Amino acid sequence: MRYLITVSEEREKIAPRWFKRIIKTAMRAALRAEKVNIDCEINVLITDDNGIHRINREFRNVDRPTDVLSFPMQVLIPGDFAPDMTQADPETGRLMLGDMAVSAQRVKAQAEEYGNTYQHELAYLTVHSCLHPLGYDHMDEGEDKRLMRSREKEIMQIIGL
Repeated sequence: MRYLITVSEEREKIAPRWFKRIIKTAMRAALRAEKVNIDCEINVLITDDNGIHRINREFRNVDRPTDVLSFPMQVLIPGDFAPDMTQADPETGRLMLGDMAVSAQRVKAQAEEYGNTYQHELAYLTVHSCLHPLGYDHMDEGEDKRLMRSREKEIMQIIGL
């Protein structure tokens, strides 16, 4: 199985050079941990607070910046990846998981705020964002949020952070 993780910057030098490597490493770890055992694709846009604010407003009607956004292309059950319940791209044969946007500015600010390294915060937000297309959510304070937080912690331990 191959994970095609395309990471692009909204504009040149918006993030440090290592940013893409951390995103791909965290994304692969999350996909493996969730037993995604088919070829799949996910696209990641690195932007800044203005860029993510614009995306948040346009696609979610939320008029503020945020750290990371996920746009799943499948409806999946958390913790139960079932390839037969997905739809692959007929041209490539890959499962299109979705798109993600991350604000490099917000990652740095939150790392400082939470006392994490820049790399740790980026890996955490990538894992978090990758779990959304795999069916996880945290919109309420109930079991869904607890399940998602638990998986985030487990995957971060696998990564070694």
